[in-house]
Amino acid sequence: MGKLRVLVVDDSKISRVMIAEHLRDTDFEVCGMAADAAEALKLYEEMRPDAVTMDMNLPDANGLECSRRIFAADPNAKIVMASAMKDLNLITQGKAIGIGAFLQKPISKPDLVDALHLLCQEEESRLTTFRELYAKPFGRALQEGTAGLLRLEGTAEIASYEPRYLDVSGAAVIIGITGFTTGRVIFYLEEQVIKPFAMHMLGRSSVEEIEDGEADDAVEEAANIIAGRGISKINNVLEGKELRLTPPGTIRGAKVHIVSPRMTTFCIGMQLPIGPVQMNVGFAEGE
Repeated sequence: MGKLRVLVVDDSKISRVMIAEHLRDTDFEVCGMAADAAEALKLYEEMRPDAVTMDMNLPDANGLECSRRIFAADPNAKIVMASAMKDLNLITQGKAIGIGAFLQKPISKPDLVDALHLLCQEEESRLTTFRELYAKPFGRALQEGTAGLLRLEGTAEIASYEPRYLDVSGAAVIIGITGFTTGRVIFYLEEQVIKPFAMHMLGRSSVEEIEDGEADDAVEEAANIIAGRGISKINNVLEGKELRLTPPGTIRGAKVHIVSPRMTTFCIGMQLPIGPVQMNVGFAEGE
């Protein structure tokens, strides 16, 4: 399948250029740009793009009215609102029209690409959709979280995970996901990584300064922060889904066997100087 075509509607030339740059080297390509509602409708009818990014403030009509005109021409149009404004009233009106996602400027490349994948997900497999919309935000959260908490950096690797169980030797923090998409996050460390992890997080000079209970508490808090960051990234794109986390629970042992229900699951791992840090993240689409 070729790249999906995007029409960019924005009265600001700079914003149009920035969005086009964000879509460079992705699954999407800009097929046209419009500076006002009249031009947007004309280009949409000529090009029939796969998706539209829509600014709120246009010189001849606001983004909501422009979107209404596009939906009148094509009820199946896929529009993401990309505006400086993102308040509840705007979102409510936009949803009523049929706008599928809402982003606030300045827009990050990952959030824009995730939103477009959401709009066009029927063009993709279920696994690819879940990877783009759910697993990748958790991968970015893991990188950002460990960099912020431990001042250690690495690159998160994401792989699909088929087994319905997870065996852990060390500490595993289990956090549930509720909302439109349900699931769970398991953040886990091998035994030899737990105290070095806590040492870096708490700013201690040696592992001898870390007590077992303190180490477990540090790992649990880190897992909660990282999972919260991942959920926030998803909520920024999946407007209205309102995903939430349940309180974390920690299990520690030489061989912990965790059984999961059937879900679309990914293993997200990152190699740090202190050892591997891993997350097992699973999702089941809600009603």
